[in-house]
Amino acid sequence: MTIRCRIAPSPTGPLHIGTARTALFNYLFARHVGGTFILRLEDTDVARSTVEYERDILDGLHWLGIAWDEGPEVAGQAARGPFGPYRQMQRLPLYAEAAERLLREDKAYPCYCTPEELAADRFASEVAHRPPRYVGRCARLIAAERRAREAEGRKPVIRFRVGEGSVAFDDIVRGRVEFNVDALGGDLVIVRSDGTPLYHFTVVVDDAAMAITHVIRGEDHLSNTPKHILLFRALGAEVPDFAHLPLILNADRTKMSKRKSQTAMADYIAQGFVREALVNYLALLGWSSGTEEEIFTLDEIAGRFDLSRVQQGGAVFDRERLEWLDGQWIRRLSPDELVERMAPFLTAALAVRRAEGAVVRDPSEAELRSLVPLVRERLPVLGAIGSLVDFLFLEDVTVEPDLLVPKRWDVAQALDGLAQARRVIADVGAVSFEADEIEPPLRALCEARGWKAGDLFMAIRVAVTGRTTAPPLFDTMVALGYERTLARLDAAREGLAAVA
Repeated sequence: MTIRCRIAPSPTGPLHIGTARTALFNYLFARHVGGTFILRLEDTDVARSTVEYERDILDGLHWLGIAWDEGPEVAGQAARGPFGPYRQMQRLPLYAEAAERLLREDKAYPCYCTPEELAADRFASEVAHRPPRYVGRCARLIAAERRAREAEGRKPVIRFRVGEGSVAFDDIVRGRVEFNVDALGGDLVIVRSDGTPLYHFTVVVDDAAMAITHVIRGEDHLSNTPKHILLFRALGAEVPDFAHLPLILNADRTKMSKRKSQTAMADYIAQGFVREALVNYLALLGWSSGTEEEIFTLDEIAGRFDLSRVQQGGAVFDRERLEWLDGQWIRRLSPDELVERMAPFLTAALAVRRAEGAVVRDPSEAELRSLVPLVRERLPVLGAIGSLVDFLFLEDVTVEPDLLVPKRWDVAQALDGLAQARRVIADVGAVSFEADEIEPPLRALCEARGWKAGDLFMAIRVAVTGRTTAPPLFDTMVALGYERTLARLDAAREGLAAVA
């Protein structure tokens, strides 16, 4: 048997962390066992589905490196796979045919209940402290009764007969699971009165038609599974194996949701997380490699991936851990790769400064390459590049006078320290202006004057960068250049003197 699994996103919102993690697990499982990974777009919610959301989902999956073996036509490329079309709105005749078959076999029936009748039934259940359940008002109507209701202008939905008893299945992640049919809420609506099919019906028809062998999805779908199994059986289809992945939780162990959390994948991409780190981190959200190792390529994860190592408990999303992992991957990039990936983020950061009124020059390729040793060990995400080095490309920096005065110094001492530092740096000269030539005489100055080196270096750092944190001071000065370093020291001293 060829193993076939799928991801079936609905383009009613952007690609979020949960969908990306589910897509990744399906992809990894298919690659590990030599199976087929399918993408199917569940776009029957016409009111909420948009082309923009579809593009966001597809682009996000492509960016992560999750490629499907079968799927719809996208970006000018033709659909591929023997079970198309892969958009549900193009499969409506299949759902109509399946619904008609269930009606013929009396496994489903038309239901003419009005919204008012259903609301009254729900209210009665609440009063009686019973869970809401369809009462079966239309389950045994004879032909004459149906005609009478249609004569009243009622348009029926189609309900599936769920029957009685229990539904049990062996979940790959959760083991044996059993549901009582009484808990399903009564006979299930599978087609609306306007003829459009509902999710529970379309997903089963499609999984059966596409020969899906494994349904790997989030734990929030667990309660839907008995309904789907009953529909598979009614359609005479093979019931696939199920694996329900743990929920993704916030740090406080509440469910991650777009209302309370940052869930859109596009946000993480825009912030400068690298794809290798995001894939690596998503794989570890609920799955264990069985070792102490944490850093894996996509292919390495696929080689190790086993659904038996998926945990049952919720997977906590830890932003700090993600940033740590991202930093590890940034340091693994070659200089050329790092320059290529960080350049757009630096360009965007400088554009913001330019819009704020700063005089900005664009870095050359050589200057970008010179940044690599400065930032490689300090970037948590590529988007942080601007806050680390944008001062290098500004004509002038704004220096807060208070920041020029270390805690152990007063204004007079700061002015003296900056003047002496300026003299020492000037004596190094433009030709010898390298980090290992600048540091020793400045340390000697501190020793001779009885200063703590950290105090003088902080004053110099603020003078030349405008901030208290920056890449290593002496490398920063070299990147800034001899003339610009002296000019900024002079400007800082003048600004501090004017305030004093």
